[in-house]
Amino acid sequence: MMMNIYTVSFFGHREIENPIEIENRLDKILHDLISQREYVEFLIGRDGEFDLLASSVIKRNIRNYGYGNTYFILVLPYMKTEYRDNEKDYLDYYDEVEICTESANAHYKAAIQIRNRNMVDRSNLVVCCIQHKSGGAFKAVQYAEKQNCRIINLAKGTE
Repeated sequence: MMMNIYTVSFFGHREIENPIEIENRLDKILHDLISQREYVEFLIGRDGEFDLLASSVIKRNIRNYGYGNTYFILVLPYMKTEYRDNEKDYLDYYDEVEICTESANAHYKAAIQIRNRNMVDRSNLVVCCIQHKSGGAFKAVQYAEKQNCRIINLAKGTE
């Protein structure tokens, strides 16, 4: 029997406004995804405030509502010293840490964008917190729009 995997990527700015409001919106979305989908795979980077906020909300929702139907993956654009030096802690927190093969050998300034596109290409849904029309998260969501990916922008509170 084939499992129906629903993949969700998260993108947001390094700094976010109204984190409590964003967290509340994300809580509802995650509750619905975990309780209504057969299996949910979460893909996230670790590049700013939104990623850290989303990671903690994902972990809390998996603990509260998950019943073995989730998988939480940190997708790094290349091997980072912080990961290499703290690998056990990362593996205790995430179900898996992967180095994106497409971006691993790219110039570091291009690597994050390449990794982000790879995450979008794997996703059924992009959950973002876009408050400015600039930056890597904004570019990732523009790419998701071109790929006709479903997008929920938590900053707007609408789909």
